[in-house]
Amino acid sequence: MAESAKWYVIHTYSGYEKTVAATIEKAVENRRLRDLIQEVSIPVETVTEITDNKTKVSEHNIFPGYVLVKMIMTDESWHLVRNIRGVTGFVGAANRPIPLTEEEIAALGVEKSEIVVGYEEGDTVKITDGPLDGFIGTVEEVEVKKNRVRVVVSMFGRETPVDLELDQVEAT
Repeated sequence: MAESAKWYVIHTYSGYEKTVAATIEKAVENRRLRDLIQEVSIPVETVTEITDNKTKVSEHNIFPGYVLVKMIMTDESWHLVRNIRGVTGFVGAANRPIPLTEEEIAALGVEKSEIVVGYEEGDTVKITDGPLDGFIGTVEEVEVKKNRVRVVVSMFGRETPVDLELDQVEAT
């Protein structure tokens, strides 16, 4: 199988997203089809509500009625997903599902790309982008999860901390 897995959008009854996702996962395990259907995802956002001095954290579906599936489209995988209770069909033209583009996947944040940083705290780096392009500084703090690095640069004879994105600096 030379074809690679792509992300597809499944339309479900609203409120059945978690049930559909769990049923697909269980069917994949039972039928040993992990090579065809690799991942099932429901795009959610975490919402923190503060009322009466109480903090409540809850998850809300970003797209109610939709589930994302990373799969290799074959007759077998199509039938497995299509025949799950609560699934009304794939998003696409007629009986031909259309996969999401790389840009759509990135915008949804479905696939997290791992960021590898070539520098650490205390290293000397060169700023490669922004108003301080070309400045040399020392890394004070690196936060990969927030895509942020704090660099201390010398401006006008003073040490000044600057917050930048990880790709705006490079090791010297």
